[in-house]
Amino acid sequence: MNVDEMILVSVDDHVIEPPDMFANHLPDKYKSSAPRVIRKDSGAEVWSYEGQEVPNIGLNAVAGRPPEEYGIEPTTFDEMRPGCFQIAERIDDMNANGMLGSMCFPSFPQFAGQLFSLSKDKEVGLAMLRAYNDWHITEWCGGAPGRFIPLSLPPIWDPELMADEVRRVAKMGCHAVTFSENPEKMGFPSLHNEHWDPFWAACSDVGTVVCMHIGSSSELIITSLEAPIDVLITLMPVNLVQAAADLVWSGVLPRHPDLRIALSEGGIGWIPYFLERIDYVYSRHHRWTGQNFGSRLPSDVFREQIVTCFIDDKAGLEARHHLNGDNLCWECDYPHSDSTWPNSPDTLSLSLDQIGDDEINKMTHENAMRIFSYDPFAHRPREKSTVGALRAEAADVDVSPRSVIGNVQTPSEPVRIIDLANIVPGK
Repeated sequence: MNVDEMILVSVDDHVIEPPDMFANHLPDKYKSSAPRVIRKDSGAEVWSYEGQEVPNIGLNAVAGRPPEEYGIEPTTFDEMRPGCFQIAERIDDMNANGMLGSMCFPSFPQFAGQLFSLSKDKEVGLAMLRAYNDWHITEWCGGAPGRFIPLSLPPIWDPELMADEVRRVAKMGCHAVTFSENPEKMGFPSLHNEHWDPFWAACSDVGTVVCMHIGSSSELIITSLEAPIDVLITLMPVNLVQAAADLVWSGVLPRHPDLRIALSEGGIGWIPYFLERIDYVYSRHHRWTGQNFGSRLPSDVFREQIVTCFIDDKAGLEARHHLNGDNLCWECDYPHSDSTWPNSPDTLSLSLDQIGDDEINKMTHENAMRIFSYDPFAHRPREKSTVGALRAEAADVDVSPRSVIGNVQTPSEPVRIIDLANIVPGK
């Protein structure tokens, strides 16, 4: 397929929330309690909520910066590319990348809304979470109709409230919710516990996809405190194998056959062996472990109910016949350090050279549209939604790397994982 003829919808990007996001979405009695951005004596800007401070980690917002300036230090909004947090500039950056649609995960509240779950008063926490969802749906996504797939936060401390919120935002057109890959790590029941059944049931009822993003358990993937950060970055996507195993053996999928769960930013190269392994385990051990998939194999259930996602995964695409091509979606990861922006179409095309147009269309946009109840063509003609058409609209957008003066990190030795210990949200 010609690169300019591709249509790209990403099911994993990120929004760095703007400081004024709560201004229009809270009842008066809660406004004084809202999270706010403060500037530290060091010059760094952080979100402050109930005495907790959550920094904007540098790796969360490095789009447009030279790779040698990637880092883990907190940053200010002035040091970020405006497309990280301003809707008009985000659309410009999407167009410059030839990208039609995007689903944006949260930043400062953390991937499963953990920050609000720690609220001293859960009534206040729920008000903040609903305000966040309202802002995300009506202002962020609503600010550019047809360009975003809405994604909600769950009130993770109460599965009945989670179910209510899933149903509430579904009426607003939101059919995706971000959840934890391992809630037990945050002090909640595990994925093996029926505690979450009201939530699963609500998602099934209204066609809401549960998105489990890497890192959504609020825990770093570390092998040693002495390991360089390269180890952590290498293992992050593959770590979702743990969530995949939990889901397969938890009984959640057979109990809720209409439920769809996306393994966000998890890659796909590891999945063929995982599917082989779970079938092998089942055939050898189910008689004494008590697992029962009836006439199906665990891999059948996985292929049917799990949405798999990739940024740039040539090995995984070469083995795609082991996966369900109808549940395979592409990701951009803007503005994070793994993102292929602003060259996503060109990078992706190198992995698609032996794949037919029908398969390419599925993984680049058709699957995402169907799975997430998203119809961009209701707002924009298809012929104006291609890589070539969008890039033509953004001919004046500067995507050249820009140095952030005075913020270049040049460590004298490899950055160690232990250096992250005091800046990880939730820890």
